[in-house]
Amino acid sequence: MCKLCGKVGQFSVQINIEVDFSLPSGRVIRSLDRIIEWRGKPLVIRCDNGPEYISAVTLAWAARRGIRIDFIQPGQPQQNAYVERYNRTVRYDWLAHHLFDTLDEIQDFATRWLWTYNHDRPNMALGGITPKQKLALAA
Repeated sequence: MCKLCGKVGQFSVQINIEVDFSLPSGRVIRSLDRIIEWRGKPLVIRCDNGPEYISAVTLAWAARRGIRIDFIQPGQPQQNAYVERYNRTVRYDWLAHHLFDTLDEIQDFATRWLWTYNHDRPNMALGGITPKQKLALAA
């Protein structure tokens, strides 16, 4: 089974998708470091209680950077509604419509889809503009 790890930023801008059979804390940390390099350091990261987030390695990484980790309550995905809504969009917009043979195919498709999601696809929660446009307005 393939695992997708998406990171949703402020303004509902999805900024990264990682695809693999396993996404341990080290991989998640590398992805977060990349996002921080691109977008700057967040004050808080809100996430579920997955093993990659509750690990001592991830918690130490966040503490060294002065980032607070906010965990949602177990069994309460509505506390992370933006991420859950994004996950539903990924699932029904493309995962349910395509079969893939390799992880590379999934990652390539995810990268292309991500570009469309951020740059071309109007988001009704953002007033009918794209996440890229919303980010530009906030700058």
